[in-house]
Amino acid sequence: MEAVLAAKFQVLLPHLDERQRRLAVGAEALSLGHGGIRLVAAAAGVRESTVSRGAAELASGPALMGRVRRPGGGRKKAADRDPGLRPALLALVEPDERGDPMSPLRWTTKSTRKLAAELTRQGHRVSADTVAGLLREEGFSLQANAKTIEGTQHPDRDAQFHYLNEQARDHRDADDPVISVDSKKKELIGGYKNGGREWVPAGQPVKVKTHDFPGQAEKAIPYGIYDIAANTGWVSIGTDHDTAAFAVASIRHWWQARGQHDYPRARRLLITADGGGSNGYRTRGWKTQLADLAAETGLEITVCHLPPGTSKWNKIEHRLFSHITMNWRGRPLTSDEVMLLTIAATTSRTGLTVHAELDSGEYPTGIRDSDDEIAALPITRHHFHGDWNYTLHPQSPADAATTGSTPVEAMTDRLTYLTRRTLQHPELTGMTRRQLSELIDVLTPAMEVQREQVLRTRRGHERLVAPGTGAKAKLTYADRVLVTVLHLRKLATMDLLGQLFNTTAMTISRAAKDVRPLLDAHGIHIPASTARFRTPADIARFLDPDRIKIKSTC
Repeated sequence: MEAVLAAKFQVLLPHLDERQRRLAVGAEALSLGHGGIRLVAAAAGVRESTVSRGAAELASGPALMGRVRRPGGGRKKAADRDPGLRPALLALVEPDERGDPMSPLRWTTKSTRKLAAELTRQGHRVSADTVAGLLREEGFSLQANAKTIEGTQHPDRDAQFHYLNEQARDHRDADDPVISVDSKKKELIGGYKNGGREWVPAGQPVKVKTHDFPGQAEKAIPYGIYDIAANTGWVSIGTDHDTAAFAVASIRHWWQARGQHDYPRARRLLITADGGGSNGYRTRGWKTQLADLAAETGLEITVCHLPPGTSKWNKIEHRLFSHITMNWRGRPLTSDEVMLLTIAATTSRTGLTVHAELDSGEYPTGIRDSDDEIAALPITRHHFHGDWNYTLHPQSPADAATTGSTPVEAMTDRLTYLTRRTLQHPELTGMTRRQLSELIDVLTPAMEVQREQVLRTRRGHERLVAPGTGAKAKLTYADRVLVTVLHLRKLATMDLLGQLFNTTAMTISRAAKDVRPLLDAHGIHIPASTARFRTPADIARFLDPDRIKIKSTC
C-alpha cells in the first residue's frame, strides 16, 4: 500500500502548491481511516502533523481558496533580514570599484563558500547557496578571462596588412605562388599526454606517462608551408633545431616536390611570415638562406612579414595548424610515424589536404652571418617598410657584374658616391625637397654664428682675416644639415655616410652633434626610417636603379 501511495504522490504533488498538497494528503488519510495519517506521511515524505492539519481543514467544512500563507508569513530572505549583507558581499567581489581595496579576499579565489565564510566572520550569517543567489541578482556569473586586449599596436599595422594583401593579389593574378609559413609548437614524441578529448570506450582512457621530462624525450619540430591558392599544406618534421636553415630547407622541399609542378610558369614567390622566430625579419640567416634558394630556383622571392603582435592572423595558423591540432587531440604521439600519419590525414570541410615528411638533417645553432655577407645579398627593400618587405633576386652580385643584367650591381665596383640630389630624395629625408631647402635656409644663419663661436674659442681672440678666407670646411652648411637628417633617420652607419659625403665618420659625427641642438631649438623632429642601408648600391636599388644616375664624385 505504501509503495502505491508513494508512486501516486510522486506524480501528483509536484504540480500542487503548499495548501493543495496538504489537503491532498489529508484527504488520502481520511479515506484510509485508522493509521492512515502515519501511512500517508511516510509515503508522501512529509510530517504527520502536516497530514493531520490537512485532514482537519477538510473536516471543518468548505473554505474559500485564498492565499497559501497569511500576508507577511514565511521565512524572510537573508538580504531583507540583514540590510548590510548585500553591500558587504559587493565589497568583497569588487574591492577595486565599490569596497575596501584591502579586502581579505582580493588575492584569493572568490568561491561562494569562501565568500560565505568571510561574510559570516564579519557578522553576516549566510550560506554559500544564498551568496550564489545574491550574486545572480546583482548580475554576476561565472566567467573566464577573455583575450581581447592586444596591447600597443604598431602605427603602420593596418597599412602593412593592406600592402601585404596587395602583394598577394598581384602574385595570384600572375599565377605565382603565395605561401604562408611558420613553425608550430614543438611536440614530445612518446607516451605523453596530448591535450583534448577523444571518443573511447567508457572507463578505458588511453594511458600515458604521469610526468613529462622534456630533457629525456625526443622532440619534433613541425614547420608548415600553406599554399593559400591551392588550399594545401606541407609540414616538415625536424628533429634537430628550429633555425633559419631548417625553415628555408622546408620551403625548398615543398618547392621541389609540389611548388614547381603546381606552378610551372612561376617566376616569383611570395612568402608571408611572422616577424620573429626562425623566419623573423631581423634574422640574418633567414635572408642569406633565401638568397641561396632564389639562386637555385631562379625565383624572385618576396617576403612580407606580419606586423608585431599579429601572428594569430597568419593564414597558416587557422587554415592548417588549427586543423592539425584538432586531428591529434587526445592522442599521444608515440612515434614519428604516428605524427606523420596523423598530420597527413588532416582534412577540412573546405578541401584541405596535407603532406608531411620527416627531416632528420642537422641544423646547428650559433652560425652568424657577417656584415659583408649581408651587404653582398641581392636584396631590394621595398619603399614601404623595407625592414618588413623585401625581395631577394635570383642572381648574385658577382653573376650580375658579368652578365650586366642588373645595372646597379654591375657598377658596384666602380661606384663611389651618389649625387647630392639623389641623397635629398624624399624617400631618404622624409620631407620634400622644398621643405629640406627651407630647413637649410632656417639653420644656416645659426650654423654660421655657431662656427664663428667655435673658431673664436679655438683661437682665443677675434678674427684677424676677412670671413671666407683660410681653410675651407669639409662640409658645406647644406651638407651638414642633410647628413644630420640622414643620420637621425637611421638610414646608414657613420662610415657609409662618410663614404657618401667623401669624408670621415668622425666628421659626420661632429656635424650631427652640432646641428642636432639647432633642430631641437627650432622644434624640428626628424622621425626614424624603417629602411637600413649598408652600401651605396643598397640606396640606389631602394630608390630606383632605372632613374638614379651614378657618378664617381659629388
